[in-house]
Amino acid sequence: MVVKTKIIILSFCLIFLISACNQRETSDGEKALSNQPLMPEDEVYCDNFSEEGMALFGDLHVHTRYSFDAAANSTGATPEDAHRYARGEEIPIFPIDDQGVAIGRTKIDRPLDFLAVTDHGEFLGERALCRSSTSPVYETQFCRTYRADERQGMVMLSTVITTETPQRIPEICGVDGALCRDYAKSPWEDIQAVSNKANSPCEFTSFIAYEYTGTPGVSNYHRNVIFRTHSVPNLPVSYIDAPIDSKLWSELDKSCRAEDGCDYLTIPHNTNLANGRMAPYMQLEDSLDAKRGYAELRMKREPIMEIFQHKGGSECINGLSTVFGAPDELCNVEAVRQLGETKIYLTPDDSAPGPQISLKTVSQVTEQCEPGQVGGNGMVGAGCVDATDFQRSALLVGLKEEQRVGINPIKLGVIAATDTHSANAGGAKESEWVGAVTGEATPQERLQPGLLTSGIDGNPGGLAGVWAMENTRDAIFDAMLRKEVFGTSGPRIRPRLFAGWNFDQDMCEHNDMIARAYATGVPMGGDLVSVSEPRLPTFLAYAAKDPEGSQLQALHLIKGWIGEDGSMNNEVISIAETQSGADSLCRVYVDENFDPRQSAYYYLRAVEPPSPRWHTYDCKVIAEDQRPAVCIDNSYPSDIVEMAWTSPIWYRGVDFLPE
Repeated sequence: MVVKTKIIILSFCLIFLISACNQRETSDGEKALSNQPLMPEDEVYCDNFSEEGMALFGDLHVHTRYSFDAAANSTGATPEDAHRYARGEEIPIFPIDDQGVAIGRTKIDRPLDFLAVTDHGEFLGERALCRSSTSPVYETQFCRTYRADERQGMVMLSTVITTETPQRIPEICGVDGALCRDYAKSPWEDIQAVSNKANSPCEFTSFIAYEYTGTPGVSNYHRNVIFRTHSVPNLPVSYIDAPIDSKLWSELDKSCRAEDGCDYLTIPHNTNLANGRMAPYMQLEDSLDAKRGYAELRMKREPIMEIFQHKGGSECINGLSTVFGAPDELCNVEAVRQLGETKIYLTPDDSAPGPQISLKTVSQVTEQCEPGQVGGNGMVGAGCVDATDFQRSALLVGLKEEQRVGINPIKLGVIAATDTHSANAGGAKESEWVGAVTGEATPQERLQPGLLTSGIDGNPGGLAGVWAMENTRDAIFDAMLRKEVFGTSGPRIRPRLFAGWNFDQDMCEHNDMIARAYATGVPMGGDLVSVSEPRLPTFLAYAAKDPEGSQLQALHLIKGWIGEDGSMNNEVISIAETQSGADSLCRVYVDENFDPRQSAYYYLRAVEPPSPRWHTYDCKVIAEDQRPAVCIDNSYPSDIVEMAWTSPIWYRGVDFLPE
């Protein structure tokens, strides 16, 4: 089967996987805000300061019309709209009328505590050049094509970032790319101005941020870059500027200098679609110096990852031959890739004649990557799967590498996010989800088959949680650096995990248990340091339900360890469970199978009872005789298990030395 179209595979990926819509941008370009002054950041002291930390919820992955893919799908929502939505105000959303104006309205169920708008750092200048009637390239063929059909324009731009060696388009940017960099300054200044204006210390935190977006081999290589203060580089460092993570960090280090008050961290996301590309460390020169240098840089700049969002879960996958342990059914919650699963997708047909791009259908079984192999087409659910694609197995790879080189290159805490492209930041409630793209404005449309994570395969995404001492940029940023953060699939569950050598078994019965845990142990994100005398590690595991959500059903302690033979092992330990539900669950657990010679990690997963998945709400509003098959045939689970994940606690075995 051959399909004639102007849209290549990447357009499908970007339209359906990372796009949504509100109202259409005007042809005159973006509203200028760059003349708004930056306010100095004085030291802040909040009245609601908490030494034990307070649970704050937010979204660190949100797109607006400044993102080229969102704009191509008629998104007119601005960074201001994203902040208004996060603060509890109503904003426009699809459907779109004949004039390109969003006529729908949406509002979050509860305001967020913090936000980062992460529009793509790629193509800010290209879009501005093509949309500004005074630009020197406004009348070029490229820009005329772009304005006539912004989706086709998106495709033309996207071809730049699907290669390992991206290059700017000379027709637009000039031979050296200087013109695009110059025109990127204004939208980047606008993004900064909106964030600085919205930031309200002690009440609501807004971070200046952007997304670094590479899709080599149509596989995910994305990271969000979050800045601590208003001091940021003059321009984002994009995938075009630095097509590998180590180059991204080194280039940011040049333009984001501590002496200027600048600091940053990066957050990889959708490792589940990476095809083994998210940890290029494994493809470095096999020398201790090279690997240690990379690991040191990564752990300084990339402390956390995104474990869940609308493109699926990245916690775990069943069936990896390199990882030992029983299957975990919760690995399949909103999973978009499974080993042995056949995917049918579209790929360019190079043999087709004519000027138009042609597509053909291809079938491929998702298999495990061979050692050192990288795959392709992960963003359409195809290609091979590597252990580094999923958090649980990636952490094991990190432990094993630490034994070899002396430094753990994959020592990541976790958050979750939405990755919305409609500015509705944190809109992750199953019963109120409104879809992700223009063609999902109605229940009938949302219930149709999509591509990977669109239509019936989509989901609302999750939320980032932090245990911060106050609601300020510094406090939340510090929490992320020390990895005292967690992610949820949507509900505002509040989990905590501590580890120590001498926790009392009755700690859960004391009102000061958190203070005791800090005094005698380490929190999530920390390292449990070995002791001279033989002891067993103890864990304080606690979670409180969403105040407006379901009760909790169970606490799972997930353990991963490296065996004496070098094997990678994991186990899910149910340490607390109730069928009747509970407002909170707490348990002091002793790992009786602990071996001080074996490196290990532990993290906590708090689980709710099954509740209706979003599509069941859409099915109910459609007349019974008009409901699509998915409402009747149970081809998709009617229930979802909502959960929360803490960052891990690590233990380093005591009897090994690096080579």
